[in-house]
Amino acid sequence: MRSSLDRFAAVAAILGAAAVALGAFGAHALRDTLDANSMQVWHTAVEYQFWHVLALLAVATLAGDSKALAWRIAAIAFVAGIVAFCGSLYALALGAPHNIGAITPLGGLCFIVGWLS
Repeated sequence: MRSSLDRFAAVAAILGAAAVALGAFGAHALRDTLDANSMQVWHTAVEYQFWHVLALLAVATLAGDSKALAWRIAAIAFVAGIVAFCGSLYALALGAPHNIGAITPLGGLCFIVGWLS
């Protein structure tokens, strides 16, 4: 039976692959569509996604078979941060309403919780 931390390693792999795809999509498909500011927002989302995928992978690897709650909190927080922070930035770059930006700091807070855990 696989632990939840093993599942987080699989999630990290999927989110890492998605970061590569989204980075390539931004660099090639969106470069002639988005203005410079939107491209910078997209780039920021990809960069934060990559860093936090690596953090999630480190948590899943370093935790091993640990039952410590802090590892699970960190893993959940990193996934939530990627979805909220990066997801809202991707949406904003593509022209979503500006009120979507209210989600971005919540994702940043998730990242902070993950690092502190």
